[in-house]
Amino acid sequence: MTALIDLPHPGALRPDAAGPRTATPPARLVGIGTATPPTSYSQRDLLDIFGISDPRVRSVFLNSAIERRFLTLPPEAQDGSRLLEEQGALLAKHKRQGVEMGRRAVEACLKSAGADLADIGYLCCVTSTGFLTPGFSALLIRELGLDRHTSRLDVVGMGCNAGLNSLNAVTGWALAHPGRLAVMVCAEACSAAYVFDGTMRTSVVNSLFGDGSSAVAVVAADPRDRPGPSVLKYASCIIPEAVDAMRYDWDDDAGRFSFFLDPEVPYVVGAHADLVVSKLLAGTGLRRADIAHWLVHSGGKKVIDSVRINLGLTQHDVRHTTGVLRDYGNLSSGSFLFSYERLCDEGAVRPGELGVLMTMGPGSTIETALVRW
Repeated sequence: MTALIDLPHPGALRPDAAGPRTATPPARLVGIGTATPPTSYSQRDLLDIFGISDPRVRSVFLNSAIERRFLTLPPEAQDGSRLLEEQGALLAKHKRQGVEMGRRAVEACLKSAGADLADIGYLCCVTSTGFLTPGFSALLIRELGLDRHTSRLDVVGMGCNAGLNSLNAVTGWALAHPGRLAVMVCAEACSAAYVFDGTMRTSVVNSLFGDGSSAVAVVAADPRDRPGPSVLKYASCIIPEAVDAMRYDWDDDAGRFSFFLDPEVPYVVGAHADLVVSKLLAGTGLRRADIAHWLVHSGGKKVIDSVRINLGLTQHDVRHTTGVLRDYGNLSSGSFLFSYERLCDEGAVRPGELGVLMTMGPGSTIETALVRW
């Protein structure tokens, strides 16, 4: 493996009480937790539940590389059909499911980190499936009984890439507060952002997204005290000419918000993947072949294939990405953490190995992070 240049990080040097500058340990990912609703459905289940017979729509569902998704479907009418949810009901679902799944994800994350609720000094909440004021950070502080002086941040509406945008802020806080625990939680009730109208415009979205929450604990600490991969660097790439390719906007006909995905999204994202990875590795002395682990957002089969081909990755490299897509669908901002949890559970990572985290979303945007175990 090519030697990695010792990368500086924000806050790497800080004055101690006597005045000299002392090294701050890098921010580390020290815990991971996930949660989903209790109900899941196969793609065929959903086609039957909603009585979808259009062969074009059925093909989209059945050729998505997704087997099951966790969802909170609209309530049943007396005749067994599903009721049409108005925007108010969808927002209520977003709040209810976000708080419930977020709470369980944070609790699982703390258990993984060997930490307690009282250890949390900073809470960052990420979502794109609804709008609330106060946001999930305040609601979860109350729900979990966290200290009222907990620092917090809400990142709302950035889309599937937002997990890494937010992790950047969380690692920054951890570096500025060595030894203090920061937690990021992505809470996405994607079924609260659906328009069920049976049209081709909505079929791609309706066939793809699932409900789920994931949380990661971050602390700047010595690896002997807090084992976990250190975050070395971030790199971003926004594609302004594709700003309208992924959007969540108001549908006048449906009377609610609706998510739109341009069919060209996979190819636009894939074509820029090499550019942002090159930016991420610039100045490190690393080559792409030195990266042992790739945790890519489970954006959809075509997105994953496009990124994999453009980066020269193998099916094995993206096994957790495709596995999460198969078992959960696209979980928006928290998808990459579901893949990270699977990598941790696999137990195959060796000390010193490097990994790249990658998320993609509206903007159009690609976010990346370089980590080392």
